[in-house]
Amino acid sequence: MPPPDPEIFSLATTVGERLRRQRRWLAVAESCTGGLLGAALTDVPGSSAYFLGGVISYADRVKVEQLLVPEELLRQYGAVSEPVAAAMAVGVRQLLRADIGVSITGVAGPDAEGSKPAGLTFIGIDAPTLPTPASGGGTAHQFQWTGDRWDNRRRSVVAALELLVQVLEH
Repeated sequence: MPPPDPEIFSLATTVGERLRRQRRWLAVAESCTGGLLGAALTDVPGSSAYFLGGVISYADRVKVEQLLVPEELLRQYGAVSEPVAAAMAVGVRQLLRADIGVSITGVAGPDAEGSKPAGLTFIGIDAPTLPTPASGGGTAHQFQWTGDRWDNRRRSVVAALELLVQVLEH
């Protein structure tokens, strides 16, 4: 087994230290990254003190049935969208009774999905320290990566960890 990616491991360690210090629990919902974020978090020794687990919701059915993403959001915006990413973060936070929920949904590539280009990614966060949008859920951030499938997935994990570091600063 290869050693963890140094950048990802450093970010995951920082996230873990902050979660542990704040006595908060994290849960993840992943689609295009297929568990890479959860793997990065659990590469850090002692992660069981702050990481509850996650849902790999690759299929829309799992987003609806497990994460309680409203079907209407999927119909209106598609799985790769800001509202769905936010709903996934809220859903996993509620499902696992975590303090913070983070989600990743995107088009890893190499091909576009309909009108959505390869590399388009949304990362959702739901945490009590975040201002609640008018829609009443988590927030989401949009990214457009330009790498190959692996690089797009890796960059999504890095971006999710960086967002968590920011959220945990408050």
